Amino acid sequence: MLLETLGSALLGFALAWAAAYRLPHRLPARSLVLSTGVAGALFGAFLTHTALGAGHFLVILLGAAAVSAALLSLLLRPAERFRRRSATA
Repeated sequence: MLLETLGSALLGFALAWAAAYRLPHRLPARSLVLSTGVAGALFGAFLTHTALGAGHFLVILLGAAAVSAALLSLLLRPAERFRRRSATA
């Protein structure tokens, strides 16, 4: 269980760091992005571990990565170049 926790926290941190590195203009502060990635991965690992039980290390890491990526996607802001003006403006 300790390896699942450490592995999912490191995986969430790596996903958040990659997102902050690749999309800095579309994300809020780096500290918020990194903490969201780690928290999402830990919650995903807890959720997957609760659903499947012990002994599914890779599946638990996959669940942690999925929840972390989903939470990080909620932080994305729209790109400036794709904003459309309303017809009345």
